[in-house]
Amino acid sequence: MDARKDPFEEYLREANPTRRERGYVWHTAIGLQAVDGLKTSDYLREVAARSVNGELTPRKARELIETYYQTNRRQETPQTEEADKVSARIAELLSERGFTLSPAQYLSIHRRLFEGIYSHAGKIRDYNLTKKEWVLNGDTVTYSGWSELRETLAYDISEEKSFSYEGLSMSEVIHHLAVFVTRLWQIHVFGEGNTRTTAVFLIQYLKSLGFDVTNDIFAENAWYFRNAMVRANYTHIEKGVQKTTEYMERFLRNLLLNEQLPLRNRALHIEFKEQKQDIGAQKQDIDTKKQDIESFFAAKLPKKSASNAVLLYQAFGVERIFGRQDVMTVLSVTASPASEILRKLTKAEMIEVMKGMGKGRYRFYPNLIL
Repeated sequence: MDARKDPFEEYLREANPTRRERGYVWHTAIGLQAVDGLKTSDYLREVAARSVNGELTPRKARELIETYYQTNRRQETPQTEEADKVSARIAELLSERGFTLSPAQYLSIHRRLFEGIYSHAGKIRDYNLTKKEWVLNGDTVTYSGWSELRETLAYDISEEKSFSYEGLSMSEVIHHLAVFVTRLWQIHVFGEGNTRTTAVFLIQYLKSLGFDVTNDIFAENAWYFRNAMVRANYTHIEKGVQKTTEYMERFLRNLLLNEQLPLRNRALHIEFKEQKQDIGAQKQDIDTKKQDIESFFAAKLPKKSASNAVLLYQAFGVERIFGRQDVMTVLSVTASPASEILRKLTKAEMIEVMKGMGKGRYRFYPNLIL
């Protein structure tokens, strides 16, 4: 395999779930190095490709990388060595099934990722810190004070552990997850490696909640993921900037619902202004699309049902999974009418039942409106 090419693109489309999972794990592990401006070596990518093909277990792949740097350290820079070792360790961690929502798990992830790389691997920092951020025009997020780190970490994870997702719409679930992960990151428990540790912890947690996260969102948007956490923890009243989880929610919608929301880093900059002509063009596209949607449903459903279907389609699109409670919220109706519209849409073969996502979960068929 040519190491200069992306060895994972074909695996992410792979029908074989085991092979696709391995491709996702390595693609994510390598992509996450971008949050610290690191790049892996050709050798690491060759080892990763062999692991994806089933020739090497994640553990054996990690051992090969460790051995390589015992004898070939001078051939690579310290930055490349860090990227290679941490990538291999992330791949091994993401291949494991065990997970506990606890401070100990969070600390353990950092230790396993950075042992032998950072002297403080797995250790809580004992000093305060600031970091200049491009998206904040060189300003810094206010991180938790060093004397409160252990208690703050324990409190946030304890709150999440006791939280119930029962009865929440997917939008509510995603908002809550965005708040949780951005607060966890803001603690900044460690001197370095917080973003990669938080990403691995979040992926493992999402998998423990039953989500399928085998796509390329983390791998292709690692820098956006970090910047979204920065914007969720920064307020400057004089500049008119308020902290917001909007950007993290966009990231999570693409990750969990396979939506295709644009994730542009420039849009996270506190001085970003969208061009008026761009907004006008977008409005024209939306208006045209709305007319097509209305015509489609009107031709296949009674007037009232068609009107409701349009509202639901605009709210959920073809990627977002929804249930009766979501329909009740969008249409402002009670349970019985919501069930009836779901029945009609199912009978008309406009929505499909999503198996393995819990009882009563649906999605509009892909390519429903061409």
